[in-house]
Amino acid sequence: QKQLVESGGGLAQPGGSLRLSCAASGFVFSDYSMGWARQVPGKNLEWLSGIRSDGSDTYYADSVKGRFTITRDNAKNTVYLQMNSLKPEDTATYYCAKGKRAIWVTEQVDFTIWGQGTQVTVSS
Repeated sequence: QKQLVESGGGLAQPGGSLRLSCAASGFVFSDYSMGWARQVPGKNLEWLSGIRSDGSDTYYADSVKGRFTITRDNAKNTVYLQMNSLKPEDTATYYCAKGKRAIWVTEQVDFTIWGQGTQVTVSS
């Protein structure tokens, strides 16, 4: 059974940091790219970041570039999103996603596997 489990969300102050984790199971993690997206109620899913299967290449949306860092540990079947310099507009539910290829392509996400998300709230 393929599964993604996000964790690490919570309340952070503006300018603060959080580190999200996504534990994957049920597929060969090291064969696939992984990504992170977020969603605010009533708004479309926003793709934030992606990482190649071997971690050698990354992608960032302009909204998070320079503040967020995606990494992965293939030995632990886990992908991370380090979020620094958080802003109130970063408040959302964050989801990790499995790509269909080794290279991250936002339009080629495996939507058959989707986690429950983790809530991030940035507020003073």
